[in-house]
Amino acid sequence: MDRSSHTRSRRIAPFVAVAAAAALTLAGCSSGSGGKEAEEGGADASAGKANTPRMKVALVTHQAPGDTFWDIVRKGAEAAAAKDNIDLVYSADPNAGNQATLVQNAIDQKVDGIAVTLAKPDALKEAIAKANAAGIPVVGLNSGLSDWKDLDLLEFFGQDESVAGEAFGKKLNEVGAKNAVCVVHEQGNVGLTQRCDGVKETFEGETQILNVNGTDMPSVKSTITAKLKQDSAIDYVVTLGAPFAPTAVQSVGDAGSKAKVATFDLNKELTKAIEAGDIQFAVDQQPYLQGYLAVDGLWLYKNNGNYSGGGEQPVLTGPAFVDKSNVDAVSEYAAKGTR
Repeated sequence: MDRSSHTRSRRIAPFVAVAAAAALTLAGCSSGSGGKEAEEGGADASAGKANTPRMKVALVTHQAPGDTFWDIVRKGAEAAAAKDNIDLVYSADPNAGNQATLVQNAIDQKVDGIAVTLAKPDALKEAIAKANAAGIPVVGLNSGLSDWKDLDLLEFFGQDESVAGEAFGKKLNEVGAKNAVCVVHEQGNVGLTQRCDGVKETFEGETQILNVNGTDMPSVKSTITAKLKQDSAIDYVVTLGAPFAPTAVQSVGDAGSKAKVATFDLNKELTKAIEAGDIQFAVDQQPYLQGYLAVDGLWLYKNNGNYSGGGEQPVLTGPAFVDKSNVDAVSEYAAKGTR
C-alpha cells in the first residue's frame, strides 16, 4: 500500500491496529547505527517471528551521545524487529538538521518504513514530506505529539508531554513542594518545553527554568550547583531525563542544599536511587514500548493495512509515576534495561 492510498483510506475508514499472530517462533534481528551494523538486540524478549517477507525499517532519533534513555527505546524497537522479521537500521543525531539528513539517507536506502522522533518538528518537515512522496510510511515516536498530524505521519506513539508535566506539578503539590527548578537539558526541544510548561500550569508554588548543556555532564552539575547556592529557597530539582537526576543529587550535596530531586523518565540506576530514597519519584513514559510499537506499527501497516488510532489519535505510553510505593514492580525490568 503506497502513501497516497493510506492517506485516502484513513480519511474514509480508519483501521484499528490488531495484535500480531500468537503462533510465531523466536528469532533475532540486525540493527545499525549511523549505517554500521550493531549487535542484535531484543533476543531475550518473549516474542515470536513472523513468516512475512523481510522488511527494512529505519529508526531515526535525536539521541545525544551518552543518553541512555534511547538505549531502552532501541531495545524495544529491536524486540519488535526480531518478531516481525525486520532489518532495523538505527541512527541518531541531536542536531535537527543532521537528523533530517539521516531521514534522507533512509529514503535513499529505499527502506520500507521510517520511525522518527520530532524534537524539532520544523527541521524534519521537508525530509518527512520527501518520504511520503516516495511512498514510504512514516510513524512518529517519543517527541512531536502536537505536530505528527500536521506532518502527515501515519501514527504516533508516545507521551503527551503537557499532560505529563501537569501531572508532575500536581505531584509536587502533594509532596508539599514550594519552589521548584525545572532543568532543561536541550534548549529548543519542544517536548522538554512542554514538560516544564505543564509543571508550571498545575504547580501551586514557584517554578523556575534552568537551561543546561545536556551533552556536558560536568557542566550540568556545576550549573545546578550554582543555582542552588544562589537560591536556597529551592526545595525541588526537577530533571527532564533520567541520566540527569543522579547528577542533580550530587549538585544538591555540593551546594549544601536541602532540596529533593524528582525526574521524568526511568532507567536501571534510577530505580535503585528511588529505592534508596535519593530520588523521590519519576515519570515513566515507557520508552521500550515506544520503540516496540513504532516498529511493530510499520509491520502491521505493511502486512495488514492497520494503523493505530486510525490516523486520528496518538497511542499514549505514559505518564505513570514510579516511587518507593511501587518501584519494586518495575525494578526487575529496569535491571534488564527494558524499563
